[in-house]
Amino acid sequence: MSAFRIEVRMKLALITGASAGIGAATAAELAGLGYSLLLVARRKERLSILQDQLQTSYPNLQVWTESLDITNHGAVVDFFKKYEPQLKSLELLLNNAGLAKGADKVQDGLWADWDVMIETNVKGLLSVTRQALPFLLANKKGHIVNIGSVAGRWIYPGGAVYCASKFAVRALTEGLRMDLLGKNIRVTNIEPGMVHTEFSRVRFSDQTKADQVYAGMKPLTAADIAETIAWVVSRPSHVNIQELVIYPTDQASVRDVSRTE
Repeated sequence: MSAFRIEVRMKLALITGASAGIGAATAAELAGLGYSLLLVARRKERLSILQDQLQTSYPNLQVWTESLDITNHGAVVDFFKKYEPQLKSLELLLNNAGLAKGADKVQDGLWADWDVMIETNVKGLLSVTRQALPFLLANKKGHIVNIGSVAGRWIYPGGAVYCASKFAVRALTEGLRMDLLGKNIRVTNIEPGMVHTEFSRVRFSDQTKADQVYAGMKPLTAADIAETIAWVVSRPSHVNIQELVIYPTDQASVRDVSRTE
């Protein structure tokens, strides 16, 4: 009798900024969809906790974690070399890592805040995407999902540089989609409004100020965005959701928010 060996091809998702918030929530959603996971962030201990949680929920899940600062291009290059065997199965890149620092007007802004936003939100995204593309192109299929923001469409006082960085994400997403035309790689920009994660605490370095951002209203949650991403990536391969703007019901624009007294 002939022996048959059945090979099950792994489909891998690479998630940046995976240690908390939208990144961690999306990791759980994608695990449920059968993806293996390569999770990166700066906080290794948080990644280890997430890995344990995911493997408890999904005992057969393949998951790798790595501490990585995406603003360090050399480290990004080394990371892709280290995980080349796993990345040969790459089907999804989620560029989730990003942040805001400060809410000063330009005339009062701090160069250090501007620098970290541009380095992370724009150059970091580019660094990871550039290294991931050869794997997606070799597989002749894949999906890149960028986490943008409503701030990439509409400006608000004190947000000029952060908004500029997210406008850049929007432009890069559009340009990437054009450059990859005919390569069977989908590209999506997810643009959330107010999401209650660590975002505001990182921005203000103050928990009280962060809590005030969401006071008296019901913001989106990381799970809301993760569920949306899971829906986007599970569309048939001929369907590309190019961009999605997602506001909470209590928010009508970047400046208009309904709050209870």
